[in-house]
Amino acid sequence: MKLNDAIVKRIEEICNERGSNVCDIALSGGMSPSAIYDLIKGRTKCSKIITVKRFCEGAGITLSEFFDREYFNEPEEE
Repeated sequence: MKLNDAIVKRIEEICNERGSNVCDIALSGGMSPSAIYDLIKGRTKCSKIITVKRFCEGAGITLSEFFDREYFNEPEEE
């Protein structure tokens, strides 16, 4: 799995776990939802860690919790 695909998968998991949507979580993290939607739709090929961090803040989790999945351990090259 490519790294961006893994990030999108994790974002979707978090939204499902919280019964929320990308827009609400992004806004709670103080960011525009468009940055996350661009990542999900593949318009952004290289996600920025600050985007993931703000999403995490909106979801009320740490970066460690976000990346604590086996599929992040050996991502394919982009």
